[in-house]
Amino acid sequence: MKFNKYHGAAISAFVIWGFIPFPLKALTAFPSSQILYFRILVSVVTLLLISGTTRREKWRQTIQLFKEHGPIEKRRFILYTLLGGALLTINWLAFIYVVNHVDIQTGSFSYLLCPILTAALGFLILHEHLRLNQWLSVGLSLMSCLLVGTDSIYNLLFSLLIAASYAFYLITQRLLKEYDKIVLLTLQLLLAFTFIGPSYPWFVGEAAQPITGHFIGQIVLLSWLFTVIPLFLNLFALKELKSATVGVLMYLNPIINFTMAFLYFGEVASEQKILAYFVIFASVVLYNLPIGKKKEATASA
Repeated sequence: MKFNKYHGAAISAFVIWGFIPFPLKALTAFPSSQILYFRILVSVVTLLLISGTTRREKWRQTIQLFKEHGPIEKRRFILYTLLGGALLTINWLAFIYVVNHVDIQTGSFSYLLCPILTAALGFLILHEHLRLNQWLSVGLSLMSCLLVGTDSIYNLLFSLLIAASYAFYLITQRLLKEYDKIVLLTLQLLLAFTFIGPSYPWFVGEAAQPITGHFIGQIVLLSWLFTVIPLFLNLFALKELKSATVGVLMYLNPIINFTMAFLYFGEVASEQKILAYFVIFASVVLYNLPIGKKKEATASA
């Protein structure tokens, strides 16, 4: 496999996302809901500006495609777009809270678990085929969850919430695969902010902190460098790379998270947790082994 600019874009996206704990940790004094509120606000304003200047044709195509569909397809588009916005909001809020108030390990564990959970949901909801080694990988992932759960059910529940919300979000994206992903994300975040925007006092609550220059700077950094830029890099990579290739590169994100958690932020883990991490890493390797691929390709030919 020849390395090209698309590989570089995918690697850059996941390396950037791997360092997302830094701007989040810099905002530990602020409630997670306040961080989320302004992350969505700045991200959606940025995406609307980009859409209005460089992606007008994509918006026109999306509107035209929506008009061409029948009533059932239109309702499905509205439902999955609303659901996608809700799932992304839950995912972001849970991850921000976990990084700042639980530990980085828990957030990282969920993103190791997420691709395998997505594959299992793809089998159940979209009837996608799983090879034997991938089923074994699902079993190992369940074992790792049991190990984390017996060590800390609190951490496990948060890991599952983050992994499940993002896995279901990816399923909604697959169900709307004919639409432009940037247009969809802009609509999802716009709808999310339509609900939370007018209710700032209720959404953030009494824990809200005064807005400072430091807060604004970190939010802009979080929204631009750690949200919009890697998103564009990832979508650029998907133009030429197979989803499976991008899926493997995606593991750079939690690996960097784990490395920072232990070496920079000084987090510690019990022996049981360490065993669980090794089991989930083993399941990731097993899941991505090319066992049975040639046979499938021959059969489909």
